[in-house]
This record gives sequence, C-alpha cells and structure tokens, in this order.
Amino acid sequence: MNRILRRSTLGSLVLGAVTIISQFWPVGTASASTTSSGAVDVLYAGSLVTLMQDALGPAFDGVTGYTFDGFSGGSDALAAEIKGRTQLADVFVSASPAVNTGLEGSANGSWVSWYVNFATSPLVLGYNPHSSFASQLRSKPWFEVVAEPGFLLGRTDPTTDPKGKLAQAALNQAAVTDRTPALSQLAQATQGVYPEETLVGRLQSGQLDAGFFYSAEATAANIPTVSLGSIHMQAHYTITILNRSPHPRAAEAFVTFLESRQGRRIMEHDGLAVITDPTVVGVGRVPATLRSVFVIP
Repeated sequence: MNRILRRSTLGSLVLGAVTIISQFWPVGTASASTTSSGAVDVLYAGSLVTLMQDALGPAFDGVTGYTFDGFSGGSDALAAEIKGRTQLADVFVSASPAVNTGLEGSANGSWVSWYVNFATSPLVLGYNPHSSFASQLRSKPWFEVVAEPGFLLGRTDPTTDPKGKLAQAALNQAAVTDRTPALSQLAQATQGVYPEETLVGRLQSGQLDAGFFYSAEATAANIPTVSLGSIHMQAHYTITILNRSPHPRAAEAFVTFLESRQGRRIMEHDGLAVITDPTVVGVGRVPATLRSVFVIP
C-alpha cells in the first residue's frame, strides 16, 4: 500500500469544481470556504484509487482549501490497521458495510459509531485487450475461458478485502451452476492473489489476462469488461468519520463534499451508482454539522 500522490492533470469536472463553488455544497449546509487549511487523512478501499487520486481528492482541495491525503488498501486490512493504531486517520471509506461492524463497540476500540452507504458497483471481469484470450472472453462464457490452461487470473485476498471474498464466491458459484469444477480449485488457490491497489497496474502491464474488479474501478481505469452473467455481486461503499479523528472539521468537510452535487457528479462520471437517498446506520450518532447533509431531522 502506498500514499496516493495527486496528479496535476485533472478532468473537466475537476476544473469546473474550482470555478463554480456555489453549486457544490448541498442546500441547507454551510457554504464552501476557500480559506480553510490543513489536511484530511482518508483511508479508502483500493478499488477507488483512480477516483480519489484523479478526481475527488483534487476537486475537494480546490473547493475547500483543505488538503486531501489518501491511503488505499483492502477494506479489511485497513480496518485492522485502524484497530492496531498503525494508521491514524479522519475518514474511512469501505467497500462493505460489514467491515464497519468490526470497528464498533468497546471491544473493537469504538472507532466507528455511524456510517453511510453512499454508492454501489457490480463485480465484473476486467481483461487486458492485448491478451491472447481477449477474443474468447468477448465471445464465450467467462467461466469457460478463465479455466483454460495458461490463463492468468487476478483477484484480491479474501482475508483482507471484500472484493476478494466476492471473487472467491463467484468462482465457487460458477463451479456449481455452470459445472466447471476447475473453478473451485481457482477459488482456493493462492496464485493470482494480489493487493487491491496493485491489481489494475498488473492487468494493464500484461502480467494478467483478466481480473475481478468492480465496474467503477474498471471504468475509471478504461479497462474493458465482461459481466458475470447470472452471478450478481457488488460493492456497497460506506463512509464514516472515525472517532478520535485528529482533524474533525476537515473530515466533516470531506463527507459534505462527497455528498454534494459536484461530488456525486464526479462519482457517477467514474461509474459509481450513487445512492440518491443514502442509508445512515447509527443515525443518532451522526455529527450535528452533517445532519442536514443526510437529511436527518
């Protein structure tokens, strides 16, 4: 896992974010301020690297004056680092609501008291268009192609990342429903398992023929995909401000920007299915300054 460095070249959405500030903040919340300063430390699911690095982070900086400082990884792995105090952060963005429960309560350090489900993205098979198997993936069932000799399939670790769990479940389900026993062996194998934040690069560099991705991360990285057919699995992205956040004001500003019109537009541009009326878990513990953001009475 590596610290994320912001790129200087931004898309038109980001450039627009700096110049039309008045439309970013939701109705009923405080106005955006360009005089704020300081960092907001965000731990986020590795499937959101491109979105956070190239769009949301830089746009947030330009609109608010705060500085986005992101660190990516498998959601379960990040939660373990939070509990182990090896990562100190303000905001935690996970790809599965279940990860948050492992940070709730005194037995888990009481790091999380509330969280919001803000977007989803289906699991797909992304492939390298230069792979010798690319034409087969476009014309044959995916489960037949990935089981062929010599096929290099990538996925994340199911013990540290929700996407790895879904990929393993997809392989096991296809092994039964499509009568392809070799997929069960793939599901249990450790070969082809990589850290989430490296999987896109490995595919694009030709080290893999295909890999399991969320649709949004494949869209953001311009990776061609095929659906998993009758298998329907997806990420459920959540966001929370960690208890004992060192920069609570900046953290609240980041959550507010994420849920603003511009924040939602940026996420949709990168392929996320943004939830119009997000579900709030632990509603009574949401900071008062964010209650209007989530339309909480």
